[in-house]
Order: sequence, then structure tokens, then C-alpha cells
Amino acid sequence: MKLIKLDAIDSTNDFLKALASQDELDNFTVVTAENQTKGKGQMGAKWQSESGKNLIMSALVKEFIYNNEQVFNLSLIVSLSVIEVLKSLNIPDLSIKWPNDIMSYNKKIGGILIENTIKSDGRIVSVVGLGLNVNQTNFDELPNASSLAVILGSSINKDILPELIIEKIKQKIGSWTVSASFFWEDYFNSLFRKGVPMPFRNLDPNSSGQNFMGIIQGVSSIGKLQVLLEDDSVSEFDIKEVQMLY
Repeated sequence: MKLIKLDAIDSTNDFLKALASQDELDNFTVVTAENQTKGKGQMGAKWQSESGKNLIMSALVKEFIYNNEQVFNLSLIVSLSVIEVLKSLNIPDLSIKWPNDIMSYNKKIGGILIENTIKSDGRIVSVVGLGLNVNQTNFDELPNASSLAVILGSSINKDILPELIIEKIKQKIGSWTVSASFFWEDYFNSLFRKGVPMPFRNLDPNSSGQNFMGIIQGVSSIGKLQVLLEDDSVSEFDIKEVQMLY
């Protein structure tokens, strides 16, 4: 694993995308930063992190996704890989809040943002961004967030995490052909609040932000959330179309 360590950067995802566009980087090249000034989350949200306290990393993944229908497969693999590493550190009650927030109990401890680029020859190159709250303990302005240190009651050496996570990702990519159905089942079983009635907000501009009750049933092959509605129908939602209220 080629590792590039930075002290501060605007965005590790942007840095790695720029690097990959100019050079034929090794697959699974990783960039980490102690501080990130313009961290990004899903739908343009900002990822805030105390300098030097948390894991901020981006990894280059090539030769896995070959068309848009397969894009969510990588999200699934990365989410499960992070969960496995955290389980090995004895982090309790882990789940994946669709599509790929990492939760312990009902607190967010990590988030994943995957950005894909289609090359001129049709190849899809992915930059996997991961922010994981490791040793930060002050979340006064983020009441739904927590960290590994808060949960365990002790600090963790965050420098060991990138290699552990990348090794899990490599293993899952390597066995995807024979284990895809198992990984999908594992992802379904790891979904946050699956099978529990809960409120949602419809983000469709035509819905006026209407709230509704539903039960998460699963996720489609292209990553849409499947929700059982009160009229017993099942609707599918994209990331920009629905928000969980919890």
C-alpha cells in the first residue's frame, strides 16, 4: 500500500483525484491528512474534524467497477470493511446508516464519500474518502456524533487504521465474484434501523418536505433505499430524495 501523509489539505479526495489524473498511481494508493479544511460529506455536507485527532483518508480503487450499475458495490464493500475493523477493536453495536455512515449505537462515528471518474477508455476510477472519529472527544456542536475514544474510554493509535481498512477492502474485492451475495446479505443485516418503524422526510422539491412513516426493507442493487410505506407499498429512494429522522 502506497501511503502519502499530509499535514493539512483542503480535501484528501480532491488531492488524490488531481494526483490520479496526472500520474498512473498504484491501485489502493492512500492519502491521509492531520487536518482537512474543506472536508466533504454526502450531498455537499461539510465534514468537521479536530486537527490531529481523527482518521482522514482517501484511497484510490481501480479495476473493480466497470459500469454505473456496479457503483454501489464499492460503497457496500468499504462500509463492511470499516465495520469489520471496528469490530476487531471491540467497538459495540455497529451499523451502517444508509448509504454509508458508520454508527455505534445511535451515534455517527464515520462517514464515507466515494467519487467516481470515467476515463476516456471507459474505465471507472474511484476515490474512496473516509472520515472516522477516533480520538476527538468534544462533540458539543454535533449531538449525534461520537468517537472510538469516547466509546472505549481510551485513545487509539489512528495510524494503524488505514492499512487495516485497505486490507479488508482488498480481500473483499478479491473475493467479490464468489462472495457478492454474502456481502449483500451482510450489508442488509448491518443496516441501521432496518425493520423498525421510523419517520422520514421526503426531499423531493414537489413534496414540500413532507414527513412520512416507513420501515426500511433493504437496498436495491444500485443502492436505492427500499422503504415499506403505510399503504403496504414499497418505494425506492435515492440519496437526494429522502432523509431519515432519528
